[in-house]
Amino acid sequence: MKKLRVAGLGILMAAVIAGCGGESATETAHTGVQFETVEKPVAAPTEASTEEVVEEPEEVDPDQPPEEGMVRDFFTNEWVAGDQNTKRPLAVMYPVNKQAQPQYGLDKVRVFYEIMEEGDMSRQMGILEDWEGLERIGNIRSIRDYFIYAALEYDPIIIHYGGPELYLYENGGLLNRNTRNDIDNINGVGGKMGSDGGAFFRVPAGSTSEHTAFTDGAHVTAAMEKLKYQATHKDSYIGEKHFQFAPIAEPNTLEKYGSEAKDAKEIDMAGSYPATKSALSYNDEDGLYYKTLYGNKQVDAETQEQLSFKNIVIQNTYYEKRDAKGYLAFRMHDTTRDGYFITGGKMIHINWKKTGDYEPTHYYDDNGEEVLFNTGRTMIFVVKAGGTFEVDGETINLKK
Repeated sequence: MKKLRVAGLGILMAAVIAGCGGESATETAHTGVQFETVEKPVAAPTEASTEEVVEEPEEVDPDQPPEEGMVRDFFTNEWVAGDQNTKRPLAVMYPVNKQAQPQYGLDKVRVFYEIMEEGDMSRQMGILEDWEGLERIGNIRSIRDYFIYAALEYDPIIIHYGGPELYLYENGGLLNRNTRNDIDNINGVGGKMGSDGGAFFRVPAGSTSEHTAFTDGAHVTAAMEKLKYQATHKDSYIGEKHFQFAPIAEPNTLEKYGSEAKDAKEIDMAGSYPATKSALSYNDEDGLYYKTLYGNKQVDAETQEQLSFKNIVIQNTYYEKRDAKGYLAFRMHDTTRDGYFITGGKMIHINWKKTGDYEPTHYYDDNGEEVLFNTGRTMIFVVKAGGTFEVDGETINLKK
C-alpha cells in the first residue's frame, strides 16, 4: 500500500521597520525604501503539523469475485451468489400487444427472445433468473413449439398460457408426458400440454380476457413441488459454456475486425417485426442498448426501468408456413444459417449453429472463431430468412 506524507506548515512572521513617519509598509515598499532583513521565527510544532497517513484505495480487479463464494452467471457472466447457477430459470411467454404493456418480471430477464408468430405479430420469451421473490410475473400468453426449442438450452421451467395443441402434441410430442418427460412446463390451460399446478391467477380477479393471466415466485415454486419438477439443473445440463464471454477488464470492442465491423447505434427491426416495430438505441455512456416497442420505451411494470442489453443477436432462421391459418415453423436446429452480432456500438456478420435440444446455440465470426459476448444481458431476434432490418438508417437484407 502506498503512503502519502502530509506535513503541517508553520506560520511565517516578519517584522517591518518603517523609516518614514506615518507611511504604511505598503506605501514604503512602493517608494523603493529598503528594509532591514529580520530573521523569521519558526512556529513551534502543533498537533496540526503531526504527520498524517492517507491510504490510497486498492484497485479492484473486475475479473475477481467481489465477495467470497460468488461465481460467474451462466447467462450474463456477472458475479452472482454461489448457488445461482444451480437453480433453474423460468422461460416466460410475454405477449407484445400494446394493451399487454407494461409487464412484470422483465427486470429479472437475462436473455430475451422475439420471434414472429402467425398474423404478422411477434411474441417474446424471457429467461428469468433470481425469480423466486417476484410478486408478479406476466402477463402470460400462449407458446409455439419453436420457442420451446429456443428455451431448452437454458434447462428452464417453461411458463405459458396455452398454445396450438395440434403442433405441440402431435408433431413431435414436444409436451407429451409419454414422450418428452424432460420438458417441465406449467400451462395455464392444462390439457395435453400439462397442468397449471395452481400457478396462475387473474388481475383483475375473475377476468377471463386476454392479457390478464399472471403468476408469481411463490405460485411457481408451489406448482413445481406439486408437479414434482426438479428445482436445480439436471446433471447433464450444459450450462457453463452457454456463451463465450470476454474478460470484464478487456471487453470485446469488435476493433479486431477492422472495417468489417460496422457502426451500429440505432437498430430498427420494423422490417422483420412490422407490428411491434421493435428497436434499440445505443447509449455511449453505459454501453447499453435500450429497447422500444411501438416507438415507446419497453419497461418493467414494477421498477419502470427500460429494458437494456449489452449484446444483440440477429439470428437469420429458416421458416415456413404450416397451414392456411398461418402458423409458422422455425428451424431452431441448424448449421447453415447466418446473422449479426452487435455490441458496443459496432456490428459484425456471424454464423450460428445448434445441433441438440440442450446444447447452446453457438455464434461464430467469419473466421470460424466463437464470438465473445460482453458481460451483461442479451437480446436475440430470431428473424425470418430473407427479412430486413435497419442499422443507423441503412437497410440490411438477410439471406434467404
